[in-house]
Amino acid sequence: MLPMIAGLSERQYQLFFLVQGTLHQLALTGDSPVDDDVIRETAQALADTYETASKGIIYEHRPASLHAERLSRELKPLLEGQEGQRPVASERDLVEVLRRVERAADKARAALEGGNRAYLDLVGRLMQPTPESDATEAAGTGVDTPKPTPGSSVIIP
Repeated sequence: MLPMIAGLSERQYQLFFLVQGTLHQLALTGDSPVDDDVIRETAQALADTYETASKGIIYEHRPASLHAERLSRELKPLLEGQEGQRPVASERDLVEVLRRVERAADKARAALEGGNRAYLDLVGRLMQPTPESDATEAAGTGVDTPKPTPGSSVIIP
């Protein structure tokens, strides 16, 4: 995951994880099949659209598959703001983040040999709550949480 976020500005970093969290949630709902190809195709079409808009041309690039089209419709309000609000980021930032998502979904499938959901599985693992966040949430509710077992945590330098 680190190569995907290397060199991003703070705003792009936030946007990247906003998109990842949304993709993860949409994949969990199961309303429409979401896999790495759908994510790649969606990110490519949206990036093309924002790239074209940054040149002063309003043209919506559409994904070829119906599933990617549905995912694109789900993501657009998140990226563009809702009910007259301003966009959440500049077109330049949106293009940068979406191109990274596109490349990551494409590379994960080949590198991780996890079928057509390797990227989604990676995102799902990253979106899992940590034992520390579970304990913090439970502390506020008075609910006891089990202590993590030794040797079960991942150490990231």
